[in-house]
Amino acid sequence: MESILLEMRNITKEFPGVKALDQVNLQVTKGEIHALCGENGAGKSTLMKVLSGVYPFGSYEGDILYNNQVCQFHNIRQSEELGIVIIHQELALIPELSIAENIFLGNEQSNKGVINWNETRQKTQELLKIIGLSESPDTAIKNLGVGKQQLVETAKALSKDVKLLILDEPTAALNEDDSENLLNLLKELQTQGITSILISHKLNEIKHVSNKVTIIRDGQSIETIEAEEITEDRIIRGMVGRSLSNRFPDRIPNIKEVFFEVNNWNAYHPLQSDRQIAKNINLNIKRGEIVGIAGLMGAGRTELAMSIFGESYGKKESGDIIKDGEKLDISTVYRAINSGIAYVSEDRKTYGLILMNDIKENITLSKLAKVSKNYVVNQYEEYEQAKMYRQQLNIKTPSVQQITGNLSGGNQQKVVLSKWIFSEPDLLILDEPTRGIDVGAKYEIYAIINQLANEGKGILMISSELPEILGMCDRIYVMSEGEITGEVLAKDATQELLMKYMTNSKGNA
Repeated sequence: MESILLEMRNITKEFPGVKALDQVNLQVTKGEIHALCGENGAGKSTLMKVLSGVYPFGSYEGDILYNNQVCQFHNIRQSEELGIVIIHQELALIPELSIAENIFLGNEQSNKGVINWNETRQKTQELLKIIGLSESPDTAIKNLGVGKQQLVETAKALSKDVKLLILDEPTAALNEDDSENLLNLLKELQTQGITSILISHKLNEIKHVSNKVTIIRDGQSIETIEAEEITEDRIIRGMVGRSLSNRFPDRIPNIKEVFFEVNNWNAYHPLQSDRQIAKNINLNIKRGEIVGIAGLMGAGRTELAMSIFGESYGKKESGDIIKDGEKLDISTVYRAINSGIAYVSEDRKTYGLILMNDIKENITLSKLAKVSKNYVVNQYEEYEQAKMYRQQLNIKTPSVQQITGNLSGGNQQKVVLSKWIFSEPDLLILDEPTRGIDVGAKYEIYAIINQLANEGKGILMISSELPEILGMCDRIYVMSEGEITGEVLAKDATQELLMKYMTNSKGNA
């Protein structure tokens, strides 16, 4: 007979004007991997914050039973003492500290108040070996990519006596190989008796590792699906209340002339002057064309995009940016924007938005001159412009005066897109435009991208999800180790062919 580890009964959680959870029920069996699915804003993360004590007892209604005991957590430390550890979607690492310092922060390996650094490093090395990360324990977090930082968060969780591990979008920032390694790690932990709750929008991953799936929609628990009944279509139907027969909206390309070129572009790392991040890059984009860039983590895709966008990353050594036959000066972000280039960052919370500001202020930020005169913002015009984008992009919010940080991930992404569309670009660079977004919101983002292409804009789209690249792009460049190793028309592209270019240097492709 299955042994119930966790039961959440009739959990209701309200925020001012919003009922985030409404009588939600969840039952998790010892030793299983239990997936939690739902659209952005459905209440998944809120439910897990209730469980882990982020939202303390008294701020919600309902009961939490853990090992048949009623629990009333007033903070995270109380839940961790019972072995409940949560890895949040937003990483909680201190960039200036080392891997070892971050892993054992608040859980120091000490004797009479003195930290034993040898023990700290040794235990860190053991944890890094478990998660498959070959970095030194003394490496500063700021020198790691987002994917490796996610793995450090996992090691940090394992450093505690974890019995129930909660992972909120753990693979959102990882490439396919690292995602597979993390999922295999979850299955390995399962053999050691560790129970996991996995929140993910990657339905293929859920199908691959989950024993059960509980679906939450509009703050209510809809159903729990057993392993033998788990299919992507079944999960989607539960999440959105209908089937999505096609993951990508139909589009008839109307591709015109080449208008944007990157010629012989070379750039180096901003701190490591001998490390080249872009090696003799040549690419072009036509009006009305969606061009993809595929590659594994560390291939240099983001670094290339940021170096093109006002040289905002790295140090340019040589090369030219040509638009409509004329060489551009894109030596600053301001000049890049005025040249008709926009860049949607892969990290919307750090580089794309000011989370404490409202929606209208974020949308107009890319080109304040459109809503101001003599350096004074016309607040009425700003409000009307933002309201128009809220309607056109279907940003789900009662008002454009809503604080942006309070929106779901999908709606935040629509605000970022609105911000850069507002700047009236000719070229829109989209870096992981659907990262951490549910299937319903993805479809809406795809439709927006198609509409922009149909308006004659050029789209350069970076994605770690090969089905997304294949489903959206007209032509695909592939990068490896800072080089373009292949160029493929969409009609000729397969995942196998792209992976071949992704895993080879230019000379071996």
